[in-house]
Amino acid sequence: MTRASLLRAAGVTAAAAAAATIAGTEPAAAAPAGKPREHPNVTLIRKYYEAYGAGDLQALRSRFFARDIIWTIPGHHPLAGTKKGADEVLAFFRALGRAGFKAETIFLAADGDWVVDLHRGWSTTPSELDIIWALAFRVEQGRIAEAINYPGDQHAADAYFWKVFALADLPDRLHPRSRG
Repeated sequence: MTRASLLRAAGVTAAAAAAATIAGTEPAAAAPAGKPREHPNVTLIRKYYEAYGAGDLQALRSRFFARDIIWTIPGHHPLAGTKKGADEVLAFFRALGRAGFKAETIFLAADGDWVVDLHRGWSTTPSELDIIWALAFRVEQGRIAEAINYPGDQHAADAYFWKVFALADLPDRLHPRSRG
């Protein structure tokens, strides 16, 4: 008797057999009827976006960010660079908040400690940036340890952030006014 005839006799379709072969021999954990089981790191990132969308920076710090989080924003603009620690990452988010930056998740997938996110990100103040972004999140012990942003249009992101977050003129930038 062939494997196919054994599977047919057991009521397993060819697609299910192929999926089992690709996924391995371990059975998947039970999921609610009609709903596939979601990777726990995908659930974490989905809930992170809920807190981000609500502007709940305290929840981001206390529930989602690792203490030594690293967040990399590529580009050649005033907000670009690697932010280290929750204080720097939250300062970046506060700046995005001043620009009315919003995000709408399109796709989330996980493999081990990494989650890939594809989302629409746009600004409202001014409403000049609306592009697709990809983020790679590394999760450790149920918290975001690292995030790397990948804008779909780096030139548009650079131009927007320069316009909204322009540096002060050189005299003020080099010689800040006294605080007395």
